[in-house]
This record gives sequence, C-alpha cells and structure tokens, in this order.
Amino acid sequence: MKKLFLATAVIAIAFSSCKKEDSSNNNSKGGIFKGPETEMYHGKAWTWIQLDNQGNPERVAIAINDAALSSVTPGSGSTGSGHTHENNEVLAFHPKAAATPFQHAWLNWNPNGHPPAGIYDKPHFDLHFYMVPSTEREAYVDPVKLNADPAATYLPANYMGGDPVPTMGKHWVDITSPELNPTNPQPFTQTFIYGSYDSKVVFYEPMITLDFLKTTNNFVRDIPQPAQFQKSGYYPTKMRITKQDGVTNIILEGMVYRGQS
Repeated sequence: MKKLFLATAVIAIAFSSCKKEDSSNNNSKGGIFKGPETEMYHGKAWTWIQLDNQGNPERVAIAINDAALSSVTPGSGSTGSGHTHENNEVLAFHPKAAATPFQHAWLNWNPNGHPPAGIYDKPHFDLHFYMVPSTEREAYVDPVKLNADPAATYLPANYMGGDPVPTMGKHWVDITSPELNPTNPQPFTQTFIYGSYDSKVVFYEPMITLDFLKTTNNFVRDIPQPAQFQKSGYYPTKMRITKQDGVTNIILEGMVYRGQS
C-alpha cells in the first residue's frame, strides 16, 4: 500500500509541475509535454508524454476529461457486431514523443462493445498507441498483410491472434486474461492487446470498460512482454489508470530500452 501511495504522489507532483511550464528549467530536458486537445462529445481528450532530466521517456498517456466520459453516446443494448469507425478520435503526440516508438494514438469508443458476445460486448474504449503515422494506419486494408503474423518471439507468450480489422490491424489477446478463463470467467473490466500488420507489431492497446474508467481512481498492471523487439526504443512494462483534476489518465509507464533483435 505504501508503494502505491508513493507512486500516486509522484504522478500528482508531476502533473502539478506540468501546470507551471515544463520548459522553465533550461538545464533539464525533462517534463510533461501535452499533445493538442481533441473534442470528444461534450469534453476533450489528448495525449501527454513525460521525460526525465536526460530526455528519456518515463510515461506516455491518453487523457480523457470527465465531460467526455460523461457524454459519450450510450449503447442501444444490442450486442456489438464488431469494431466500428464511427466513434473514433485520432490523437497527436507532442514532438517530444519521438523518444518512444509511438507516433499517434487512436481512441475508439464502442458503446455496445464488440465480439465475442458475453465477453467484450460491454461499453468500452479501445485505446490504441500506434507505432506508425495515422496516414499509414489508414492504409491497412490489404487482406494478405492484415493476416501476415509477426514471428512468435515478437509477441508475448500466451497471446492469440483474432480477426484482423481494416485500418486497425490484427488484434492479439492474452488468453490467460481473467475474462477468458474457460472454467471460471470473470467480468471484463480491462485487458491489454497487441496489434500487427504486415508481420510487424504496430500498436499497444489497453482495452477498458467505461464503468472501470469512471470508478477507478488508481490502478496498475503489468504489460506482458515479448522476447524480442523489431525496433529499438523505450517500451512500457506497466499500464496505469489515475485521476487528477477531473481528468482520467491511461498511462503506459515503466519504460525500458529494448534493442532491435
């Protein structure tokens, strides 16, 4: 509990210092750098990245304010028929995010969830952190490339591929997730997905229910790690949810430098 309190305090202090001006210390390359705000229903969403004093990434995040979470279009009650492209927002990163593999975020609201029925058909967000530009992602339509799987070492153990989605990619899910337990499935609240296209890992995706985001003040989990990485850079090892000043932050943190292999 003490460790959780300290981690929360550190993040709160970081947000507080961000309000002043990240570039105020000319001797430091560190700080929190906010991406442009995007309107989302009656609220806003944006990204931010936190760098240490040497300019190395510590956290990258998607932020959604309470006005957006409270005004998303409610579901009809019908089972989701698949990933839609009707409730999506492209979020740009601050240029400082070039220190990470991530080049843009794609925030997807699924008011009725999506298949499999009885598992992921709850209202939820797909929070894609893409390692390619948005224009490149939009060209993900070739069926052969959508189905071209990365080598197994570039995905965590126990991850299984699902149906590919045009302009998104192929989704890989952790079959050991509690909601997929074959004998004692737990209600879906959050899970962590990898995505691929043309034999490359191209996105990390926390998938989280609206209810969990609204009711969770602080949550942290490990991100399953692959044995190898296709591109050198700083990669996250944990996903965290925090609330600060009317904003819910979905954070990828615990950055570790990985060499291409």
